[in-house]
Amino acid sequence: MTKRLFVYGTLRRGSRHPLAGQLAAKGKHVGEARYNGRLYRITHYPGAVASSSPDDWVFGDLFDLRDVEFLTALDRYEGCGPDDPEPTQYLRLLQSVVLADGTTSEAWMYVYNRPIEGRERIKSGRFDELEI
Repeated sequence: MTKRLFVYGTLRRGSRHPLAGQLAAKGKHVGEARYNGRLYRITHYPGAVASSSPDDWVFGDLFDLRDVEFLTALDRYEGCGPDDPEPTQYLRLLQSVVLADGTTSEAWMYVYNRPIEGRERIKSGRFDELEI
């Protein structure tokens, strides 16, 4: 099982969310990375979906987890734990991300799993640029 995790919203470095602090303590920041996808505002947090367009990118942070069991807590937070009703809000999937130096890596990430119709697209692909 991979120990890498890509985050693009409330769990990014510098976020004041308590789980972001736990992630910083339980993981090593590898660097900024990007995912070929589209980013949408859900409410006060974003959701990313895959894209095949070469111009669509979601920007975030890549971490190496010291303890993959932390993913269980993150699954609950992201609404895709074993007790969450189907369809879950997110799916934790292995996805390919591109690091700043151009290398690719497989990483877990939470992909939005609900309809995006009517959601505001964040065209920059950067959630941290929003004032929420």
